[in-house]
Amino acid sequence: MPQPLLTDLTAAEPGLPRILHGLARRAPLNFARRAAEVAWELGSAALLDRLMPLRNALHEVSPGRAAPSGKALALYLHWSPSGAISAMVRAQIAGWRQGGFDVVFITNAAQRPPAPDWDAVGAETVLRIHRANVGRDFGGWRAGATLALERFGAPDELLLANDSVLGPIRPMAPLLAAWRGGGEGVFGMTESLAGGPHLQSYALLARGTSAVAQLVDHLSAFGDSRSKWRLVQQGELGLARRLRAAGVREAALFGYARLLAEVDDATRVSLGPRFAEAGALQRYPLNPSHHFWRVLLERMEFPYLKTELVRRNPGRLPGVGEWAALVPPAEAALIRAHLEIMG
Repeated sequence: MPQPLLTDLTAAEPGLPRILHGLARRAPLNFARRAAEVAWELGSAALLDRLMPLRNALHEVSPGRAAPSGKALALYLHWSPSGAISAMVRAQIAGWRQGGFDVVFITNAAQRPPAPDWDAVGAETVLRIHRANVGRDFGGWRAGATLALERFGAPDELLLANDSVLGPIRPMAPLLAAWRGGGEGVFGMTESLAGGPHLQSYALLARGTSAVAQLVDHLSAFGDSRSKWRLVQQGELGLARRLRAAGVREAALFGYARLLAEVDDATRVSLGPRFAEAGALQRYPLNPSHHFWRVLLERMEFPYLKTELVRRNPGRLPGVGEWAALVPPAEAALIRAHLEIMG
């Protein structure tokens, strides 16, 4: 079974603007409908953003009880409908702490987390922030970086993480070791080619002075918008463009080319007739953490499931309901409890 291995991001652009990425999964009529939806979202969001600018409010900033080391900083972004912090999320935070990170907990939930949850998170964190859900993940990370760097200074390592993934279902130590063995740069789990090669942002680690500075600058320059499409363009894709321009190395533990090498004929056929020929997956890049979730889990020692995949399965992918059969019982119980909190 392939082990985690850092591979540099694909050098060549795939030739598909992000809005055309929908051609990979939709019939022409459905694609045209989706393109119209994106255009409407962009236009209406731009108008609202101009008429009613978003307010980036901080509701509460509290110290945590963990002693900071000052060497490695993690910005962990949380959201839930009620503000509750699940045991799975607390386990993720504890895991990053065990990995050597000073964890800053940021919640974008509308309601303040219940007092027992807020207190429990304090045991594993150096700072806790409750803010308005403006700018989604990158907006939260921006707020966390601003406050944390003022208090603790610039770290040697800066991690961005969030609760958009379920798990981990496998030990994280080998993955952290592989990241840290890569030297300086910005490293992630999975590489996406949609809109241009970039790292998916649920777990990103910057190492070294230049990489950390570029990531901090990117967060500082991030602009808020009501448009999810625009936020993705600014966030993940904008970061990739910035890092390439600065000559900072970008690498993934589960690179797209390595992943495609593990995709069998049955998986391609299950994605639709367009993908029966192997080269189609390169021409029409798909979301690796959604469309190849089972390949990642069964063949590549991947530690996570995407929350949106399990909750909503937006691509109507086959077999997603069988996820628990691939997860150890203890972790499956944590995941189920987390999903109940998420609604």
